[in-house]
Amino acid sequence: MELPTKSEIEAAAGTVYAAMPATPQYAWPLLAVRCGTAVWVKHENHSPIGAFKVRGGLLYMAALRVEHPQSNGVIAATRGNHGQSIAFAARANGLSAVIVVPEGNAAEKNASMRALGAELVIHGHDFQAALEYAVELAAERGLTLVPSFAKNLVAGVATYAIELLTAAPDLDTLYVPIGLGSGISGCIAAREALGLTTKIVGVVAENAPSYALSFTQGKPVATNSADTFADGLACRVPVDDAVAVINRYVDHIVTVSEAEIGAAMRHYFTDTHNVAEGAGAAALAALLKELDQASGHTIGLVLSGGNIDRSVFQNILAETG
Repeated sequence: MELPTKSEIEAAAGTVYAAMPATPQYAWPLLAVRCGTAVWVKHENHSPIGAFKVRGGLLYMAALRVEHPQSNGVIAATRGNHGQSIAFAARANGLSAVIVVPEGNAAEKNASMRALGAELVIHGHDFQAALEYAVELAAERGLTLVPSFAKNLVAGVATYAIELLTAAPDLDTLYVPIGLGSGISGCIAAREALGLTTKIVGVVAENAPSYALSFTQGKPVATNSADTFADGLACRVPVDDAVAVINRYVDHIVTVSEAEIGAAMRHYFTDTHNVAEGAGAAALAALLKELDQASGHTIGLVLSGGNIDRSVFQNILAETG
């Protein structure tokens, strides 16, 4: 896949900003003290669905409405944020949406997708199983399958990176969580479009390391499981195009444990009073593992989303460390 160009990202911004404002980026003093260096946080948890994915969904649905005006509707598989994005954007464009989620998915994300007007289908033990079932349903019901990675999605989410890198152009390093790859690919596209030298570092969960393995081995590597509470990182089969982009442009990938993710969620709450879901806190967890490298540099963190069930968040806050 070719990266979206600066003009394509600018065009995407017009579609995105028709539905939502730019999200803020803040340099929180307590985070700077904790990390011993200047830290900017991009707050994609402040979007209309509480996650960055909505930007790509808006662009994808707008294009679909023009290119396939007779569409019967769309279908997507998700652990939550992609599904909320598709439901939000489909409704905004007068399309129906079917969202397939795995068993045991976050209850509050499921409720949000239903509230956004989507038909929710529960199937399979993990995201990959849900995706395979969504492919079957798309064929059976004549629905358009919306992938989790595509150029339109990347161009849409690249708008948040343009916002951040324009507001804080002197970032030395930007830490970005990797789910299926649209977010980090959007950050890469924005950096290239602006001609900056910011290092981009990917972050994956220790229990879902497919993109880290793919980076190390130089080719897509699937895993047998992706058992992490950070559902936005729970990928066991990487996307080939995303691997190609990441392996070419990313400086390195950091693997973080469940405990490190939980600690970062607590730090975000105490230092900024923001709620970060597991994937949203992963970038901070990675920075905290690399403080020696970060010292004296200006660091960017993508807080990609804040959608976590209250009971899960309560348990994490109750822990120490």
